[in-house]
Amino acid sequence: MAKTEDLRQKSDDQLAEELTTLKREAFNLRFQAATNQLEAPARIREVRRTIAKIKTLQGERTRSAEAKA
Repeated sequence: MAKTEDLRQKSDDQLAEELTTLKREAFNLRFQAATNQLEAPARIREVRRTIAKIKTLQGERTRSAEAKA
């Protein structure tokens, strides 16, 4: 699971790239769950939470950039 501090150290581009990768993984995990081929059900929750952390960080950065401007 990605730690929040590790995510904070990444650039905006790196976060966007990781978000894309995680969304693709979430899609694949949902597909596996629907076809009863899912080996690690806890991974779905972990991916969803990491996506939420990244989106939260992106929102914080956007708001702080708007506040500075």
